[in-house]
Amino acid sequence: MSNMQKTLIALLGVAVIFFSFVAVRVGVKPAATVKASPIPAGEYDAAVWGKVYPLQYESYRRMAEVAPSPTGYGGSVNVQKSDMQPEIFTNFKGMPFSKDYTEDRGHVYAVEDLLHSKRIGPASKGACITCKTPYVEQFYKEAGWGYANKPLGELLERSKHPVTCAQCHDSETMNLRVINPAFIEAQERRGIDLSKATREEMRTYVCAQCHSEYYFEPGSMRVVFPWDKGFKPEEMYTYYAEKPNNFLQDWEHPDSKAPMLKAQHPDYETFANGTHGKAGVSCADCHMPYMRKDGQKYTSHFITSPLKTLDASCSPCHSQGTEWLSERVKTIQDQTFLLQHTAGLNVAKAHEAIRKAGDTPNVNQAELAKARELVRKAQWMWDIVSAENSMGFHNTDQTMTTLGQANELAHQAIESANLAAGINVL
Repeated sequence: MSNMQKTLIALLGVAVIFFSFVAVRVGVKPAATVKASPIPAGEYDAAVWGKVYPLQYESYRRMAEVAPSPTGYGGSVNVQKSDMQPEIFTNFKGMPFSKDYTEDRGHVYAVEDLLHSKRIGPASKGACITCKTPYVEQFYKEAGWGYANKPLGELLERSKHPVTCAQCHDSETMNLRVINPAFIEAQERRGIDLSKATREEMRTYVCAQCHSEYYFEPGSMRVVFPWDKGFKPEEMYTYYAEKPNNFLQDWEHPDSKAPMLKAQHPDYETFANGTHGKAGVSCADCHMPYMRKDGQKYTSHFITSPLKTLDASCSPCHSQGTEWLSERVKTIQDQTFLLQHTAGLNVAKAHEAIRKAGDTPNVNQAELAKARELVRKAQWMWDIVSAENSMGFHNTDQTMTTLGQANELAHQAIESANLAAGINVL
């Protein structure tokens, strides 16, 4: 045997050892392909789906875990947001959010938490259940938007399962889908045909169908997404200013008498204009990262903060390391909360200033009306950030700008209240 042959054999041996090591490190069984197995139509029990897709179901069940957020903001512990933001009592005075405004728990608690919320009562309408259960698919098939005006209690009795697999997957093909009619209608108005959406787009749309701002159409209680003019806070505020579908306000503040709006978890709108959204990253890329177990690659259905899955969620794109990434998120959220809390307190002061001005004899009604419009807009700008779940991370630039506007508008409202009263009421 020549020296050349011996050298080649030695190199081959090293290559075999090396690639064997790599195979062991990555999980070594060839990655199994998960074949779609049909589930009976109308089957909403995640446990039934779990018999066919055990890895996905095992991760889904982890959403039952109750734990604080790694950064101290959000999390799945059912605590009152007013513990950290007492201005909530003033800013939402006169409406249910001043009585009960808890942090959301995982999807598996969606129906249970709605059932026990102090914000609902015997008069509550079925529209409130739109994003809490896949049974909304059946309700809409039976009555169209008529279900939204039915008693909520009646629909809750029929909703035996919370947000589950069927909310986002076609039971026969496992293709991603959306079932929220409000989202479908909003996209149609924007000229978007969901049947032509790519899989990556659907990996955001399945989340966006619920994690978005909305209002109830007066009379019918139809759920409407205010996207006709765009996703930015100013664009949605302009939309509301035109009194769409005769929607004037969510409630009148009892102190300032201003016609107020209540923002509802505008995660998608905020994310869509942020760095990750514009780069084509989907919600699922970060919140439902790919995992591997026993050689099988699957999508995690433990939908939670990416900080709990940093390697899987962030490292595929970011090389700075988990410590740097975690610190970056914490810094953004700390700065956002500080400005958000300040804005909320200033909005509360504006309500009080307008109340005092309104009680002043011979108050200038035109200036008072101006103050009410200013506090309405200031609170919208504060609330569109406060109600969003990322504490600034989804779109840091927009968030900071919006909170800056909220602060300035609140101060302008106080100035107008003083001018209206002819004295410094605050």
